[in-house]
Amino acid sequence: MKRTVTLIPGDGIGPEVTSAAVRIMDAAGADIEWEKREAGIGVVSEYGKPLPDNVIESIQRTKVALKGPITTIVAKGFASVNVDLRRRLDLYANLRPVRNVPGIQTRFQDINLIVVRENTEDLYAGIEHIVAPGVTESMKIITKEASTKIAKFAFDYARQRGRSKVTAVHKANIMKLSDGLFLDCAQKVAADYPEIEYQERIVDNLAMQLVMNPHQFDILLLTNLYGDIISDLCAGLVGGLGMVPGANIGGEIAVFEAVHGSAPDIAGKGLANPIAVIFSSLLMLRHLDMDETADRIREAIHRVTRSGKVLTHDLGGSASTDDLTQAIISEL
Repeated sequence: MKRTVTLIPGDGIGPEVTSAAVRIMDAAGADIEWEKREAGIGVVSEYGKPLPDNVIESIQRTKVALKGPITTIVAKGFASVNVDLRRRLDLYANLRPVRNVPGIQTRFQDINLIVVRENTEDLYAGIEHIVAPGVTESMKIITKEASTKIAKFAFDYARQRGRSKVTAVHKANIMKLSDGLFLDCAQKVAADYPEIEYQERIVDNLAMQLVMNPHQFDILLLTNLYGDIISDLCAGLVGGLGMVPGANIGGEIAVFEAVHGSAPDIAGKGLANPIAVIFSSLLMLRHLDMDETADRIREAIHRVTRSGKVLTHDLGGSASTDDLTQAIISEL
């Protein structure tokens, strides 16, 4: 039965990379009907905001979305569409698998990490104000409910996927109440999963350990801000943000997206690497129980990258977005 999925092309390079993913899924025979909705800077003049209500309505109805990158203006303008989506749809878990891709040479090989990041609170709750001229204050919100939910998500994922270890990441040596509460919740959840090893790392030490010996880690469990930073560090271990997928998961709704930015400086030039959003679409296909189609696409991507003949500029090649897309479709 055909499944309806909300498609949000985004802005910048978003339309180019999401179009590539859709073409590849269509070529692979994915039984999906796309319901396109626009969001981002380009719709502000029409709707007065970058995230129109019709986007939220569509996702609430279809329960699944594939989203391209959307520009967030730094230090001014509207709130991040990504943060707004996660909060309004209660997409409390951010999932980022980080794995090497055949043929892409990096400092480390055989990387197979899962980053699980709480997605709705922490400093990203956006509660900040001016205390006095030249002085601002931001609130770091950590709750028992959200911390327990994300810890349970990480351990359930470990159990379902046969993973062996969960590492909770914190700065509770300094933030004893907020990060201390997060750790307390993680410890209590871990007690219900005795077959899975549980450990803890201070976030700055974790950053050092990741660039020295990333293979010692399996699943990383983090609060929102630490998770945002560490997940990008992990992406750097396997070739950068252009190679890593992302998923935002709630109780009934899931939004799948590339984790890189909208790169407006190269938009429309055919230079964008679509692999991250294609990999994100594979997470979506598995979420929709279309594993066989996802496997075929992944194998086709691996054949292309392994040959090294058709790679985009960020991967050391000279191929365009369309060249790489066509090469993957040819392998299919």
